Amino acid sequence: MNEAVDTREPEHALKEPVIAALRTIFDPEIPVNIYDLGLVYGLEIDESNKVTIRMTLTAPACPFAATLPGQVEQAVKKIDGVSDVAVELVWDPPWNQERMSDEAKLQLGLL
Repeated sequence: MNEAVDTREPEHALKEPVIAALRTIFDPEIPVNIYDLGLVYGLEIDESNKVTIRMTLTAPACPFAATLPGQVEQAVKKIDGVSDVAVELVWDPPWNQERMSDEAKLQLGLL
């Protein structure tokens, strides 16, 4: 009998706690957390437990551009086991409502 073998790498143990921490940070202009809003473009955790987050804002002129990345860094640094955090603010591709989770769209009355 030939059984399929899953050769994908296991998910890093810190991924869910990092996502949970990101869900505690809200865009000040929209009452939805930054993760479900689709502002997090990338999340990587290396072998030394350094977390690298690529994120954007709803608009380049967002008045909170100076504060949100710092809030993200501080929230993730509090997680036991995280050795370091790097937050990169990116503008490409531009954020749009299609990046939001269904839960966020429902919360904002878009579904």
